[in-house]
Amino acid sequence: MPSPGPSHLPGLTFERAISDEFGISWVAGVDEAGRGALAGPVFAAAVQLPPTGDRQHDILARLQGIKDSKLLSPKARERYDAIIRENGLAYAVAYSPAEFIDQHGILNATRRAMTEAVSRLVPSTQAILVDGPLRLVSLNLPQWPVVRGDRQSLSIAAASILAKVGRDHYMLALDERFPEYGFAHHKGYGTAVHLAALQQYGALPEHRAAFAPVALILKAGG
Repeated sequence: MPSPGPSHLPGLTFERAISDEFGISWVAGVDEAGRGALAGPVFAAAVQLPPTGDRQHDILARLQGIKDSKLLSPKARERYDAIIRENGLAYAVAYSPAEFIDQHGILNATRRAMTEAVSRLVPSTQAILVDGPLRLVSLNLPQWPVVRGDRQSLSIAAASILAKVGRDHYMLALDERFPEYGFAHHKGYGTAVHLAALQQYGALPEHRAAFAPVALILKAGG
């Protein structure tokens, strides 16, 4: 794997190096959102950008400023989400629900969502870059885990935005059904407001019963 120098914005160093070394055209970045939440699904996205040519130059200009979704404001994420969908070569979003997380564990649920997102790409990808130390064992594809990849790889950063925005929209819809839990504000993460709502109203099917704070409330009869 290449070792790009320090940069304030992610680029295509990894993607280009893999494309050149293995003589392939399509390299996708994969990332997740919501792994540490107490409620809602874990989302994943895969994004494949044009590897070479005039179209790549044009799209990269449009994607200028994209970075790890956690470093962007909600308004910026929404704007870049639209740009990626309009200009990316290929993208896909998938998720694993809370029920699957409880049954199979969060790591397996994350791998499932990532694998499904990659499998939906058209054209099919030839290699993948995965944010973090995860390996998608069920995919027969060359793949490289990239620690903090959403801060180094543009395709992973783009995937992080699609996954985050997709999950946020899901949680906003959940908030409309259950406004007393405050999902619009904390998106299912374990904030003091969320924990207080859990204590007062009990757990929903969308809560991850296997996660300790929820499990304790369920055990206490919440």
